[in-house]
Amino acid sequence: MAMILVMDHSGDTRQSFDCEDSEQLAWANARFAELTSDGYTAVVRRSSGEAVVVRALDPTAEETLFYPRLVGG
Repeated sequence: MAMILVMDHSGDTRQSFDCEDSEQLAWANARFAELTSDGYTAVVRRSSGEAVVVRALDPTAEETLFYPRLVGG
């Protein structure tokens, strides 16, 4: 199982998906595309604990976190 976490003004939304299930993987890829086109940044946490920005869904990642890009000052 893998998880997509979306952080925004309302808190967080967690959605699990099975990367071995083709329908669920297709949903996760579509969700990734939707969120990144809406201005969210996607990151995955590596085993070392560092977060790495990703440009495509990594189905081997346990968690993919999306957070909104901050604009302005």
